[in-house]
Amino acid sequence: MESRIKPFEELTLKDDYMFKRVMSNKAICKKTLELILNIKIKDIKYLEEEKTLKNSYISKGVRLDVYVEDDKNTVYDIEMQVRSLPEDEFAKRLRYYQSAIDADTLKSGMLYTELKNSFIIFICPFKVFDGRRHLYTFKHFCQENKKLKLKDGATKVILSTKGKLDDVTPEVKAFLEYVEAASLSENDFVKELDNTVKNIKEKESERVSYNMYNMKILEEKASAFNAGKEEGKKEGESKLKKLLSKLLSDGKKFDLQELISNDAKIKELYASYGIV
Repeated sequence: MESRIKPFEELTLKDDYMFKRVMSNKAICKKTLELILNIKIKDIKYLEEEKTLKNSYISKGVRLDVYVEDDKNTVYDIEMQVRSLPEDEFAKRLRYYQSAIDADTLKSGMLYTELKNSFIIFICPFKVFDGRRHLYTFKHFCQENKKLKLKDGATKVILSTKGKLDDVTPEVKAFLEYVEAASLSENDFVKELDNTVKNIKEKESERVSYNMYNMKILEEKASAFNAGKEEGKKEGESKLKKLLSKLLSDGKKFDLQELISNDAKIKELYASYGIV
């Protein structure tokens, strides 16, 4: 898992930062939902920017990319999933996201009937499941009678840029091609997406924001690495943050998981940068 920080100029829609910034445009976010789900939405509102859901102090938190609600109280979570996972892990990630969203929407004292309908949408620039389809939609149904659906209001949609079948509209295919390789077409929505990406890249404030965003992510990973280590925790955390900052500023490639689990490599890098 390479953790090289991509230069700001090279960002595309499938990069985490750019995807969130583009989807912060209300009109584009609404059009994306309508395009993928083949529905019409009157209006949407953002529940929170980069919503973090955590049900208790001992549970694993879920950070949502784009979390919105429409005028009919249906909630939508749109995620750009850039890392391919084993099928069972991928499925259980969806399950956990669903449970976290349900716990967030149903407050204490509310009835189960007040649970909001929800759509979790994963956009994947890699093959999923059998690798044949662009679109996979999951709802619950009875194993013994597949015509009998469980009306729990939960829908999970997975889009893959690597699909082979002619199973989506030309508009959705153009969107997925743009996600995959920033491929331009005559599609009006793709042109709008590309113009939005270009406009973001032209702003110096966005470049600064992107650098701050990366530092925040690296600091969080450094903190997580040192969590639970009481002895020398603050000192170790500070040193690792300095190291990550140096690697980032030099634009060097590094495998974060390998780095934080290899004490000898960390000591070598500390020495090379004079971090004591």
